[in-house]
Amino acid sequence: MEDRLADSTVEADLLDRGGVRLSVHGSRATISLDRPDTLNAQTPHTWQALHEIGRNLDSEVRVVVVRAEGRSFSAGLDRRLFGSEDVEGSPGLISLGQRPTEQADADIDTFQQGFSWLREPDRVTIAAVQGHAIGAGFQLALACDMRVLADDASLCMAETGLGLVPDLGGTLPLVQAAGYAKAVEICLTGRQVPAQEALQLGLANSVVPVQELTDSTDRLAEAVTQAPAGAVRETLSLLSQANEAVDPEQQLAAERAAQLRRIADMAELLGYG
Repeated sequence: MEDRLADSTVEADLLDRGGVRLSVHGSRATISLDRPDTLNAQTPHTWQALHEIGRNLDSEVRVVVVRAEGRSFSAGLDRRLFGSEDVEGSPGLISLGQRPTEQADADIDTFQQGFSWLREPDRVTIAAVQGHAIGAGFQLALACDMRVLADDASLCMAETGLGLVPDLGGTLPLVQAAGYAKAVEICLTGRQVPAQEALQLGLANSVVPVQELTDSTDRLAEAVTQAPAGAVRETLSLLSQANEAVDPEQQLAAERAAQLRRIADMAELLGYG
């Protein structure tokens, strides 16, 4: 069977702007971050492309693998966005902070939707992570149901050290997987969490040699689609409900509000207030 897109295809131009590739083969979709020259740094175009992929995937797709080209999964937010100017039509952080609060909150909500669909029970999602997964890269991996890490992988939540907060949905799954105290340490120190420690903390399902990452992910993707589709959906829904100590929407809203406060403070310090 040849690769195909969903019935309502995602525009190729949008995927190109976001640095994302999509292939669908039978019941499996593969999303590839494809900006290896920037270590797959992300922009709002990336999140828009991811959101559109989620909206347009065919109902026959039962498993989604999120992977990346090059030596790193993702270095996080494109550093150009830390300035006050728009970048390729997307607002920089300071520009975002200067918008009316309701508009800025809605903008971040749109960004979050690029990740949040990966936890919906319609399909199983797996992140295949090599090299660095920093900030938005770490949060993208956390958005998936499962994570396979190469033995050279390291995870880092860098936002707090930059004066910001994780606001792409990463705080809830991080606490759920690693526990509150360890999540506090990881976020506030901004330290690198190597693959073997990530496995011990429950942030990874498995750690494999770099050269085996693709094959190991393929085997897991095949295994999780052996059960009937309806049973998988219902089980994912039950497990998700059982794992949610708080309303995810409340958590996303809390992340947005915190981020806007941080951006406002940064803008004031830089004289943009």
